[in-house]
Amino acid sequence: MTRPPLPPFDAETAAQKVRLAEDGWNTRDPEKVAGAYTVDSRWRNRAEFLTGRDDIVAFLTRKWQRELEYRLIKELWAFDGNRIAVRFAYEWHDDSGTWFRSYGNENWEFDENGLMRRRHASINDLPISEADRLYHWPQGRRPDDHPGLSDLGL
Repeated sequence: MTRPPLPPFDAETAAQKVRLAEDGWNTRDPEKVAGAYTVDSRWRNRAEFLTGRDDIVAFLTRKWQRELEYRLIKELWAFDGNRIAVRFAYEWHDDSGTWFRSYGNENWEFDENGLMRRRHASINDLPISEADRLYHWPQGRRPDDHPGLSDLGL
C-alpha cells in the first residue's frame, strides 16, 4: 500500500502531504486517520507514547470523544528527504462548553510508501471565549478559501 505523495519531498509534495493529513484529521474518523500510518508507527503525543495502528485508533477515539467540534489547520514548517515538520492549531470545546485553541508542532518521518512511521507532537491548550474562535467552517474538511495559520496571525 502506498500513500502518495512519496518521499523524498519537495516544497509542493510536502505541502500536499500536510494538507492531506489535515483533511484526514478533520474527518475525526480514527480508522481513516490510522490508515495513513505504518502498522508499527511510533508516536509521542504530549506525554503519551503509542505504538501501532490499534493504539492510534484507541487514542483518537478517546481524543474526539473529549474534544468536541474539533477543527484543525496544519501548516508546513520545514521538510527534508522523508521528514516533514508542521505547526498546527485546532479549536474544540469540552463537554462543559469551554472552548480551547490547541497549538503545537509535529515532526513526521515517512517510510518509502508514504506512510508515517514516526510522529512526535508537542501541544499546548489555551482556553478561549467562544467569541475568540477563528474556525467556523462546517465540521469536516477546511474549505480551500478559508485562511491558513499564517493568514490568521497564528
